[in-house]
Amino acid sequence: MATKQPKRRYLTCEREWVYCTLIAVAGFWGAYTYLLRGGVFCNAQTGNVVLMGMALGAGQWSRALYYLIPVSAYILGAFVSELLPNPVKHRLLVRWDTLLILVEMAAVLVLGLLPETAPVQISQVAINFVASMQYNTFRQAEGIPMATTFATNHIRQIGIGLATEVRHGRSGDHGHRRKLAKHAEMLFFFILGAVTGTVFGNLLAGKAIWITLLPLGVIFATLLHADLTTEKDLVDRKPAGH
Repeated sequence: MATKQPKRRYLTCEREWVYCTLIAVAGFWGAYTYLLRGGVFCNAQTGNVVLMGMALGAGQWSRALYYLIPVSAYILGAFVSELLPNPVKHRLLVRWDTLLILVEMAAVLVLGLLPETAPVQISQVAINFVASMQYNTFRQAEGIPMATTFATNHIRQIGIGLATEVRHGRSGDHGHRRKLAKHAEMLFFFILGAVTGTVFGNLLAGKAIWITLLPLGVIFATLLHADLTTEKDLVDRKPAGH
């Protein structure tokens, strides 16, 4: 008889509620940059690459080069978030994941201080950078691969889950339902963040981004507490997906 495998203990930075909160923040940022900072979505780069290709096809060389700025900021975010985790955990008492949330809070604080006349590119590039780091750092929520900055994969996974339900829904194997529910939950929180960003963007203009300091602050305080107390002995353990 096969022995039962012990249940994995997930780190605090892998918890589902952390991912739901982060994707809600990303939804807020998406609405914020589209509504108030140049009519673009900064959480992912597919749109910028398409626009670059269109500019190249139209012979608009300077415009095409402009799109290298947000794409490069996104590349830099992935580069930095790939290199820093090991040095951070060896030199500090906290994980990279925790430090990243603090960096995001600092970026949000600065962006909220910018006057409405400031170039929109400042906000765009800053959010490109931190969104890339967030996407590359938070990869799996309690064992399920997740994206915390955009919704495309969650929509795809919902479609896959529904197809699996049609094929196997009556077979007694319902393991797919948990994954389907989690992706639907992530999509819901992304939309909720976008709705909240639109409401507060219309009310508070540029300072609306400070609203995201609240959920980010909750995450930071929770991760910091875990790093210094309950998960102090697990600082060398990598979150799933890394």
